[in-house]
Amino acid sequence: MSSFSSSLSRPSYSSSRTSSPFFSNHSSLINGDTRRSLSFLSASPQGLNLDELCFRSQRKSVQSSVVLQDGAVVVTNSSPIEKLKDGLLSIPSQEVVAELGGGEHESTVSITVVGASGDLAKKKIFPALFALYYEGCLPEHFTIYGYARSKMTDGELRRMVSKTLTCRIDKRANCSEKMEEFLKRCFYHTGQYDSQEHFVALDKKLKEHEDGRLSNRLFYLSIPPNIFVDAVKCASSSASSLSGWTRVIVEKPFGRDSKTSAALTNSLKHYLEEDQIFRIDHYLGKELVENLSVLRFSNLIFEPLWSRQYIQNVQFIFSEDFGTEGRGGYFDHYGIIRDIMQNHLLQILALFAMETPVSLDAEDIRNEKVKVLRSMRPIQLEDVVIGQYKTTTKGGVTYPGYTDDKTVPEGSLTPTFAAAALFIDNARWDGVPFLMKAGKALHTRSAEIRVQFRHVPGNLYNRNSGGTNLDRTTNELVIRVQPDEGIYLKINNKVPGLGMRLDQSHLNLLYSARYSKEIPDAYERLLLDAIEGERRLFIRSDELDAAWALFTPLLKEIEEKKMIPELYPYGSRGPVGAHYLAAKHNVQWGDI
Repeated sequence: MSSFSSSLSRPSYSSSRTSSPFFSNHSSLINGDTRRSLSFLSASPQGLNLDELCFRSQRKSVQSSVVLQDGAVVVTNSSPIEKLKDGLLSIPSQEVVAELGGGEHESTVSITVVGASGDLAKKKIFPALFALYYEGCLPEHFTIYGYARSKMTDGELRRMVSKTLTCRIDKRANCSEKMEEFLKRCFYHTGQYDSQEHFVALDKKLKEHEDGRLSNRLFYLSIPPNIFVDAVKCASSSASSLSGWTRVIVEKPFGRDSKTSAALTNSLKHYLEEDQIFRIDHYLGKELVENLSVLRFSNLIFEPLWSRQYIQNVQFIFSEDFGTEGRGGYFDHYGIIRDIMQNHLLQILALFAMETPVSLDAEDIRNEKVKVLRSMRPIQLEDVVIGQYKTTTKGGVTYPGYTDDKTVPEGSLTPTFAAAALFIDNARWDGVPFLMKAGKALHTRSAEIRVQFRHVPGNLYNRNSGGTNLDRTTNELVIRVQPDEGIYLKINNKVPGLGMRLDQSHLNLLYSARYSKEIPDAYERLLLDAIEGERRLFIRSDELDAAWALFTPLLKEIEEKKMIPELYPYGSRGPVGAHYLAAKHNVQWGDI
């Protein structure tokens, strides 16, 4: 049984949760109504001041669930107003609060960044936390602790963090003042990731800052996966909250295959409940990925077209215009398929292809994603192309090949490019190719979804298209995830003039032109979700199992056969084999 305290702000998914340390110690004192009131108080970022709450429209319902004797789960929803009324009408008594160890009604959130001296923490996590603070989305009472093996003082941490707090806030009003206020909330604790003693010392410091309030604790594991379990074990037994929730954000990679992923999940669940584990995939927090379900389910013109009857193929394209650049040691252990396709692109595919969920609650959405993953046909080796970038000279500049990186083993066959054709064997998508393409050291940096529709049957205007390839005059919906976020639809229209000549034009929604507000970084959204207990954009364990079940046989076959990747020049569009793969399925890549 997990030694982490059960979350008060979220319902349990199993009746066994009531046997957690907190509830076993206080079950006679705290009834269900009081627990709900405590969860309301601990989840409210600014106490009861509604003007300060960071509301978002998609969170208008709060899920609760009851597990029946036969194992069925009944899900109920309540509006924010109902939640507010429940909280106001059932504020805990002073005796209950005193029993929990505090004399205050407010809650506090302690965020511990484990691995605080690493690049991810410096470049993404701390800037995202500052952006949330600047926007008023963090609770009134919060503390941020950096935890790492490096020797560092509070002042040194603050100086390190201050150099990275640019994000999207740096040019805004009173930024310097906000930075100073934020940095005062940042502290540092030196410790080993497998030391119970060091986490006990961290717990003592956290309690000093929590000052007797209801404590909620979030641990962000920005550390290598081989020490996840050690850190979770120590935090579980020595630094978990006794009066509120405790949650852990786990960064990818979540294993290398089905076996290692399952072992990691089982180890984490030895110390955590599933609803305490937040497996983060930052691509799910990107604005245009978040907009996928809105585009489809709130626009009548798209939902009827979202099927094999009208869609010819769907493409998920990811490209980077740089190589490993001295970080080949990590990349070579995983490769482009594990690093990008098995998680980022497959998660986006599941969101794109899922059936309409019962509601926007996390479990309903994740249930539909799992159905998509389980409906996918095993990936055939003949439907996969792998490549590796090689040394290239352009304009007098020589760009090194993958194996020229000193951190990459000599003669490595790890692919830096992969393209694959996937199929979903269900009624909606039967026969529609879903093409993925991902690579490093390509001609551009981009991530996009391209939906190519079928040809117009018996098109009257084929002769007026000026001899253009029929595939190039097909309607196409493009969702550009990054950079220059936007959505555009390719349509055919008449060129002005006395003749009848057709042209393809774009109906374009460019976010930078349409919206003056800057787009939040994905880590901002996901960190806020984790604090609020919103799991919709985090990966559930059965999702992870289904994703690995799809890719593990393919990866095993590639590695056992020592498949040699096709070489492609640094800065090119990738190996020629990718074009043959698309042609095999009667498709042309839309980014050509």
